[in-house]
Amino acid sequence: AEALVGNAEKEIFDQMNSTNVNTNVFRLFAQHWTETTYLDESTYNILNRNIPDNVWGTFYRDVLRDLQEANIILSKQKTVSTAEEKARLNKMAIVEILNIYSFSVLVDIFGDIPYSQALDVVKFPSPKYDKADAIYTDLFKRLDDALSKLDVTESSFGTSDFIYHGKVSNWKKFANTLKLRMAITIADSNLAALAKTKAEEAVASGVFTSIGDKAAIQYLSTQPNTNPLYVDLVAGGRYDFIAANTIVDKMNKLSDPRQSLFYIQIDGIYVGGPYAKGGDFESFSSAGDPAVVTGDHTRLLDPTLEGIILDYTETEYYLAEAVERGFSVGAGTAESHYNKAITSSIIYWGGSATAAADYLLNPNVAYTTAAGNWKQKIGEQAWIGYYNRGFEAWSSFRRLDYPQLKAPTNAVNAAEGVVPRRFTYPVAEQTLNNTNYTLASTSVGG
Repeated sequence: AEALVGNAEKEIFDQMNSTNVNTNVFRLFAQHWTETTYLDESTYNILNRNIPDNVWGTFYRDVLRDLQEANIILSKQKTVSTAEEKARLNKMAIVEILNIYSFSVLVDIFGDIPYSQALDVVKFPSPKYDKADAIYTDLFKRLDDALSKLDVTESSFGTSDFIYHGKVSNWKKFANTLKLRMAITIADSNLAALAKTKAEEAVASGVFTSIGDKAAIQYLSTQPNTNPLYVDLVAGGRYDFIAANTIVDKMNKLSDPRQSLFYIQIDGIYVGGPYAKGGDFESFSSAGDPAVVTGDHTRLLDPTLEGIILDYTETEYYLAEAVERGFSVGAGTAESHYNKAITSSIIYWGGSATAAADYLLNPNVAYTTAAGNWKQKIGEQAWIGYYNRGFEAWSSFRRLDYPQLKAPTNAVNAAEGVVPRRFTYPVAEQTLNNTNYTLASTSVGG
């Protein structure tokens, strides 16, 4: 069970932190980066490389299936002491929390997915697709049950857990923060009342409260356990990605202190490549030269850069949003949570508290004077704050509609003129599970 859970954790983090165009294109969808030569993914063509199939396979086969097998082993494990039994129950609760995270990501990417009949190939070789709102409703029930079974006074996986090294109190805080994230995700859906209840429960029980609170794994200096960015950019020697003008122009306008931490300069200034138009790598800002990782580059090329799937910055943006939505999540105001989110992001990337305070004095950043309604204020800053976390940036954009990203004229969906809100279903599903695929595809809009 320990080996299976450790492998599932690494598969989750590799998937969510990679920039390999076969598996993770969210930095492109969020228009943080753009491509220099091969423009398929920047123009929202995800079929040429079967990207939906690869994401689907990673989560169902390499994550959820491993977690299922770990749970089977743990459920049959005989214990000889009370302490061992409590540790076993903690382990099963942690497995369940990882299951819930993984299913929530799949729903957020695809919409309706196989759920109630998933992972039972003998009984359901062609599983039906459940509705997204039904899945989310059940995931909340499962998460509450898992939280109730965590015993912070007892042990769990120990060092075979790459995220928290078996510290159950950290798992409890992560589960509550995941609950808050899931609640905010569905806040504008048919489940708005449930979202309010679950957000308030999560905060009351204890979410991330400081910059040290995060769900992260520490990558190592040698392959195959380096950060996926190092694998994709440095070890692969790729010059495919440059900063998109979408984000660079915005950060230039705001004199954002994180620019030097995100991108290198070109002749003393930050220059973003025209989104989805291609260009010469050396003419635009980027994470740095993969061939000169000891010189002009950002921390993104460091093989030991930690991977993150949930952090304190994200939490504070959710809390700011919760306050604006009228949720009872403590004494803080939307502005105070917004300020904490921006400050923690700047400090995390290597900036100072002074730089953060100065940035917040900018009338185009300050919550009381920045342009637009609360969705625009929070949405535009969260989009910057989620840099290097493309999935979260894309999800925030889809929920808040800010920043107002525009599809390039050469996009696959140029006729609609919108940035995609979800992935298409895997091609393999059309072949192997066509009846259920057709029903689900029709249900989510074609």
